[in-house]
Amino acid sequence: MAAQFDRRLRKAAVTTTVAAVAVAALSASQAPHVTADANGRQTTADNVPTADTPAEQSATGNSPYYTDLPPLNSPSPAPTIGTPASRQPSEAGIPATVLDAYKKAESELRRSKPGCNLPWQLLAAIGKVESGQARGGRVSADGTTIGKIIGPQLDGNGFALIKDTDNGAYDGNSAYDNAVGPMQFIPSTWAWAGRDGNGDGKKDPNNIYDAALSAGHYLCRNGWDLSVQADLERAILSYNNSQDYLRTVLSWLEHYRKGTHEIPDGTGTLPVGRSDDPAAGGPDPSPGRTGGATTRPTTPGTPSPGPQKPGGSPAPGNTTDPTGPSAPTQPGTGSPSPDPTDPQTPPDNQTPTDTVHHLENAGTTGLTATAGDTFAKKIGTRAETKAGHAVGKVRIRFTILGDTDATFTGGEKVAVATTDASGLAVAPALVAGEKTGAFTVRAAVAGRTVPGLDYRATVTERVADALTRTGATELTCAPGGEFADRVAVKATHKGAAADGVAVTAKLVRSALDPAENDKGPYFKGADGKAVRTLTGLRTDAKGLLTLPKLYADDTTGTFVLRLTTAGGATLDVQLKVAGAEPSPSPSTDAPDASPTPSTEPSTAPDASTGTGA
Repeated sequence: MAAQFDRRLRKAAVTTTVAAVAVAALSASQAPHVTADANGRQTTADNVPTADTPAEQSATGNSPYYTDLPPLNSPSPAPTIGTPASRQPSEAGIPATVLDAYKKAESELRRSKPGCNLPWQLLAAIGKVESGQARGGRVSADGTTIGKIIGPQLDGNGFALIKDTDNGAYDGNSAYDNAVGPMQFIPSTWAWAGRDGNGDGKKDPNNIYDAALSAGHYLCRNGWDLSVQADLERAILSYNNSQDYLRTVLSWLEHYRKGTHEIPDGTGTLPVGRSDDPAAGGPDPSPGRTGGATTRPTTPGTPSPGPQKPGGSPAPGNTTDPTGPSAPTQPGTGSPSPDPTDPQTPPDNQTPTDTVHHLENAGTTGLTATAGDTFAKKIGTRAETKAGHAVGKVRIRFTILGDTDATFTGGEKVAVATTDASGLAVAPALVAGEKTGAFTVRAAVAGRTVPGLDYRATVTERVADALTRTGATELTCAPGGEFADRVAVKATHKGAAADGVAVTAKLVRSALDPAENDKGPYFKGADGKAVRTLTGLRTDAKGLLTLPKLYADDTTGTFVLRLTTAGGATLDVQLKVAGAEPSPSPSTDAPDASPTPSTEPSTAPDASTGTGA
């Protein structure tokens, strides 16, 4: 969030009594008893319990946000050309590039996560509350903000305490994290939620296309359906854990749903009231901030004043070397200072994260799943001190490494979980992709350089234990012709349809000789040439597979087509190639052609007598 917007562009005061009452009601809901909880975030009496949604799991780290409410009148028309935007009720107008980014993000999420039902108006509502639509649409042609939008450093001083996780790459702060960009992502969240929304090959939190698409993916995780009110509220609270934040975002969502319009970039109305601004009912700015501006960390080697108590005085802390011969005491009490390795009583100048010495496997073994299936076991990691004590309220980042398309539930490669009172953090369920083989899931402490802990997971190929033909027609063909029927089969595993199973089809020499036949039936390749072995065939969702058409050369006889799958399923299919039946031969019952005795007298000389004189 911007450190301080130009106060000269404050909204005109609302003149109607109804609007004044509404604004007063909102301010009243934010002002009383704003404190910092054990996690260092601002809370009010009606906030969600901290154990349910810790600050470390929010997209923004629970950074400050803008509390302006939408106008009570219906959405305004587009501003008249030549009229200063600051003099018009243009709250419903959204800068052109920013609006385009929201709508493109919605379109992409409708395609990739249709069950989420993300409306672009939700992105617009969050963008309004987080940065005033990228400071009124001050963006370049590609959607990158003109000047970075960086929120206050999250040093626990009135805000959540999140030590640096990006070495200052995004926020310029190598001591603590700051929320960055028009959608106000903290670097540790951007590391796994970041997306390339404008197709330039980069994931930049300062680009509205990237930030909007990333916010959409973030809101669509956990299988949430944003058309369901309960899921919608969970998603918004996961972005910034505050009931006041939820109400403000919902009010803008409803306003934009009633209608909006496109306005030129850079002409949007700039927000005024901010949740950490005393004028808006928030707490006094912490020491080192003026109007929310971030004070950069001190130069290395320069003593830091440490956390401050209300009123500006230093908070008590352990200033005695705990390795000395006697136990250190808390100033003014004479009591022993807390053991820095005991997570139950960390020193005031330490967070639970600071006390983590190592990570332990919480009994996770045998991470194996068939392609496309969800792993039956979840990864559990335990954070411990050097003495082996459990450490709660520590963010553990789980990252999927290696050549794999496996993801966590929701399609992400990185997930963050917070340890409970027993020091245990459990990663979301792993979902196997189609790529088989081993990969690694690495658990690491967010914000610390504690050595990571690796878990090996394996994806095995889909299998079938039986193959059967779905038809009983005899497969025959004349030499040089084509088979009228195609071979169709069904694969099953333990009696159930086996979907996505790879099948190999091979014309073999005989049932006893698995070598490829070099004559007889064949398939045709893309070039029209004979192919007698096909690989890469897969059953459909019902376990069914229909093979390509078969042809025959001039060789006659009975041939064998063998189908095999992973898992041991085998099926031999007989193919017959036979010539036409010969025509019937002439009948053998014709009359006897032997000569019959002649009834005519013979005129030949009688060879038994001679002729006399």
